[in-house]
Amino acid sequence: MDENKKEAKESPLAQAAILGEALPYMRRHSGETFVIKYGGHAMGDPSLASIFANDIVLLEHVGINPIVVHGGGPQIASMLDRLKIQSSFIDGLRVTDAATVEVVEMVLAGNINKQISAAINNAGGSAVGLCGKDGNLIRANKARRTRQDPDSNIEKILDLGFVGEPKEISTHILEVFKETDIIPVIAPIGVGDKGETYNINADTAAGAIASAMAASRLLLLTDIEGVLDENGKLIQKMDAKRAQKLIEEGVIDGGMIPKIETCLEAVNNGVDAAVIIDGRVPHALLLELFTEHGAGTLIEAN
Repeated sequence: MDENKKEAKESPLAQAAILGEALPYMRRHSGETFVIKYGGHAMGDPSLASIFANDIVLLEHVGINPIVVHGGGPQIASMLDRLKIQSSFIDGLRVTDAATVEVVEMVLAGNINKQISAAINNAGGSAVGLCGKDGNLIRANKARRTRQDPDSNIEKILDLGFVGEPKEISTHILEVFKETDIIPVIAPIGVGDKGETYNINADTAAGAIASAMAASRLLLLTDIEGVLDENGKLIQKMDAKRAQKLIEEGVIDGGMIPKIETCLEAVNNGVDAAVIIDGRVPHALLLELFTEHGAGTLIEAN
């Protein structure tokens, strides 16, 4: 009981100390644009989802311009199962036929997008849900992948269906929002030259938007602590050269490779830094942006 009273008395002091530490970072980042890729456990856990919405509103209130780009792989898989539509993956990308892309658009641009927007609005913000087809926000090309045949060593072109890669980001809408208190929430659906609908990897879409908006930060919320070195220890900060070396050495492997490649492309195209953050940690965004040690792995250009 005494410990509880002590904790209650210290709580306001602790809160004041936290605010004192955060203030210089708030001043530093005021007026900057941050693109946040939201997905994984942080999106699936109701408690973390509520915390995320509150944190996004806080960023806007202290003068930061947050742009949220979200995924939704598990929700898409669940709906495809319910509709008895089978799907497969190549190099981590969902092979997307005409029936599947309709479901992808319905889930991402419909249910998920509006849930996130509503959560931010309920937290006191002004969020507007968009997809890349709105205002031609994300113009896309059909994604192409090749794979070498082990017997003939001939590279074969793989058909991923309606999977796209960003070709051009129309920043006009986002620049208009930047002058207001509106927080854009973007579903990674792109539009082709002939009006085709394309399913785009959310990390890739977020990276392209960050580059086009000359964002100060690209933040990818993931389900891991960050980038680990050969001893399993978190790397808090590294440049692009070291990141590339770790990929070549096999220290960075599997699903982390495309995330790192997205970060590298962003920082090589004018984004000040990209950060891989553990979205399972409550207030991970605030810890990364407003504390000395951050909460993930920060990657900068060489």
